[in-house]
Amino acid sequence: MKAFIFALTVLALTGCATIRPDMLAKGATVEKVVLTDGSTVQYMQYMPASYHGGKAPVIVFLHGSGEAGSDVTRVMGPGPWEYARDHADFPFIILAPQQWRDEEWNPKHLREWLDVAEARIPADRKRIYLTGLSLGGGGSWDWGMNQPHRFAAIAPVSGYSNLKTPCKLTGNHIWAFHGEDDDVVPIRDEEVLVSAAKACGIDVKYTIYPGGNHNAWDATYANPDLYAWFLDHKKE
Repeated sequence: MKAFIFALTVLALTGCATIRPDMLAKGATVEKVVLTDGSTVQYMQYMPASYHGGKAPVIVFLHGSGEAGSDVTRVMGPGPWEYARDHADFPFIILAPQQWRDEEWNPKHLREWLDVAEARIPADRKRIYLTGLSLGGGGSWDWGMNQPHRFAAIAPVSGYSNLKTPCKLTGNHIWAFHGEDDDVVPIRDEEVLVSAAKACGIDVKYTIYPGGNHNAWDATYANPDLYAWFLDHKKE
């Protein structure tokens, strides 16, 4: 993963976006969890306008390299946020933690954070979905392989992982997205993971954007098929 992180560091602003005031409108709140080691995880929590009680499906979103830092609202740049705002029937709660530094996501810390964050909301625990872009796409692969039974479905975008154990995801559902000409995270690095997962009999979809570069997320998170696909899957 070091080469992956180095490439992302060179393009430190990958995935950055200006935060419009309406991104912090009704439904979005800044939250935090203190972990057992004393460190703090800041995160954005989004309650959809369509929520009127009961258990709700949850999207856990991991940001890219450019959104690391101390301003947690930055995680509301690229990702599912614009789609959520523009569709009144969007049914998902979104939980999006922020890294203090541009470094690999730590599945152990993420697990502890989500245990707490999930307990605070009316989450449907059979419908918890994981996605992330670039650095967060790699984090989605890593976390999925470290905790394969937590999520009903996983959607890495422009991601890659040095963990060569995709067979741990047996029984899960994966939909990965990548630009054909990605010069930050070369597509061949993720193709190895996808091929290995398919060889293990895992349900894997792989969308390749012809001629696309590293930004595969704008098209992915604007696609209603992604959210319908999430809802097609539920843990037994």
